[in-house]
Amino acid sequence: MPHVFAVHELTTYLRELFESSPVLNDVLVAGEVSNVNRPASGHTYFTLKDGTAQLRCVLFARRYGPPQAYASFVQNGNAVLAHGRIAIYEARGDLQLSVDFVQPEGAGALQAEFERLKVKLEEQGLFDESRKRPLPRYPRRIGVVTSATGAVFQDICRVLERRWPVAEVVLAPTPVQGPDAVAGIIGGIESLNALPDIDVLIAGRGGGGIEELWAFNDEHVARAIFASRVPVVSAVGHETDTTIADFVADRRAPTPSAAAEIVAPDRRDVTLRLAVAASTMHSVLRQHLAGEGSAVRDCARRIERRAPDLNRERQRVDDLARRAQSAAEAAHRVGAHHVGGCVWRLKSLDPLATLDRGYAIVRADATIVASVGDARPGAALEVRVRDGTFGARVDGGQPAQRRRPKRGVPDAQAPLFTMPEERA
Repeated sequence: MPHVFAVHELTTYLRELFESSPVLNDVLVAGEVSNVNRPASGHTYFTLKDGTAQLRCVLFARRYGPPQAYASFVQNGNAVLAHGRIAIYEARGDLQLSVDFVQPEGAGALQAEFERLKVKLEEQGLFDESRKRPLPRYPRRIGVVTSATGAVFQDICRVLERRWPVAEVVLAPTPVQGPDAVAGIIGGIESLNALPDIDVLIAGRGGGGIEELWAFNDEHVARAIFASRVPVVSAVGHETDTTIADFVADRRAPTPSAAAEIVAPDRRDVTLRLAVAASTMHSVLRQHLAGEGSAVRDCARRIERRAPDLNRERQRVDDLARRAQSAAEAAHRVGAHHVGGCVWRLKSLDPLATLDRGYAIVRADATIVASVGDARPGAALEVRVRDGTFGARVDGGQPAQRRRPKRGVPDAQAPLFTMPEERA
């Protein structure tokens, strides 16, 4: 027994079936417009028909911008090309074409696809000017994605040799039309991006019809240009030719030769600018040095005015030196006099100095005889006088008795020698 579907189950199944089909999700339909309806929502509902069939269509305003962008040709009776996907509107069970692009049929299918992709990528931000990068001012390595056999690469090299011969040109050869062109262009962009020192890329080819330039209208090529870490210059065809790559690239050149002029400066201009800069720098330095020299001289004059009179200070130093010398000499004289007095006093107290006045020093057994009691009878004596020493012996008679003689009268009983303490 067959499965019994609920209505919503069947319509959901059909919707999922349509959404999973790659063919039904990318269809381009030609037909005559009828039953146009534009409600306040801004969406446009219409029918495409031919002689035997018709297809409901919906064009949502958010998909294709404001109504005035397409109102002129989505009119009853106009023949158009509409691109979109087949869907089912479950609320009414209607089969419809959800349109994302529409244009007059006379423009051709390729032009319609071009316009559709342009709108799609613009909505996704691939054309935003804010994300486009400036080109390097003085590139050292320039990558080129183009055919190795065409005249484009030779034209680019010739212009670069004339304008900026210091740059190295790196070619990523690829077909630029035919079935292998898209993969080749993408591979060339990716391989040059893998090199660490490429400064800028030129991607392009010579002129031709829309079919010959179509590889540069491919969505995958556009996304490869968008993903490039290196700034890209698009140089496709002639000045009147426009491709999707032109909108995505960081800069668009009208021709490949113009692209070479865009990416490289003219060495003559650079030389002239350097000469002008050097002259300006020298002039500025001379002015700066002149100003600084004047400032230094002004400072020196101010210092001289504020500096002390060195001659006066030298004279003052000389006076201080003379006074110090005089004071030192006076101190020396006072010190010498004081030392002389000390020496005189020390000499007056020297026991040996008494020998010059006729006194003698008597020792008995190395002991000074200071008393008559120290002179034992028969003891050997050593007598030291002014000019030498001689020996003596105490008289062996009666022991010597001590008495003080009268002044000026010789004492016959006095000791043979006078002791130092009995000086007058």
